[in-house]
Amino acid sequence: MRFGLREHGVTAILLDIEGTTTPITFVHDVLFPYARARLNAYLRAHVGEDELRGVLATLRVEWLEDAKAKLEPPPWALADLPAAARYLEWLMDRDRKSPGLKRLQGDIWRTGYRDGTLKGEVFADVPPALKRWKAAGLVVAIYSSGSVAAQKMLFGTTADGDLTALLTGFFDTAVGPKIASDSYFRIASMMGLEPARILFLSDAPAELEAARAAGCQALLAVRPGNAPASVPLEAIHTFEEIL
Repeated sequence: MRFGLREHGVTAILLDIEGTTTPITFVHDVLFPYARARLNAYLRAHVGEDELRGVLATLRVEWLEDAKAKLEPPPWALADLPAAARYLEWLMDRDRKSPGLKRLQGDIWRTGYRDGTLKGEVFADVPPALKRWKAAGLVVAIYSSGSVAAQKMLFGTTADGDLTALLTGFFDTAVGPKIASDSYFRIASMMGLEPARILFLSDAPAELEAARAAGCQALLAVRPGNAPASVPLEAIHTFEEIL
């Protein structure tokens, strides 16, 4: 298909990462295993720091909610670091979009990006599209469940170089869940735009429905490795289709 930005009155593009700009395999086969293998060592190394204590306190609240809902999270006694690690692994197994988990993953990934063990991966059509959209005067931003810091590390270390200069905003679940329409209202307000001026791209139908409920325009990203959409949606297979 062809999606004309001018024709649709779009002045800003909001991009999901996993399955949209970046292969799902990079996230699930590279980033997640890297963080999981280093989780226990990271917790032990930072156990005395206020920042980690704050994250664990937030996770503890989430654990209590899971226990109350009878979701059978692993037992977690206060100040029990191994139990906290088991709960974090339980969240990973469910690909839970937990802000605390995402914060810790981003902190662990930072080491890998800094020493070159990790390098951000994007689909081949992403860098030229970002350059084309920026040259056209469009605002291009990221909205991902991964922390803002993790987003910047991914786009800052790609094989095509640092792409962060082509992006004008980064949003994570601090603005709200990606399946909640209020989150897209907040992002539009923060960008100083009417929602109808924003085009959101994602591989997740529930996220697209939330964006549309907020008044944004939305397209499904159909990429290699993505699960088929359970509902019919207007879709693109490459960013070359967005002109």
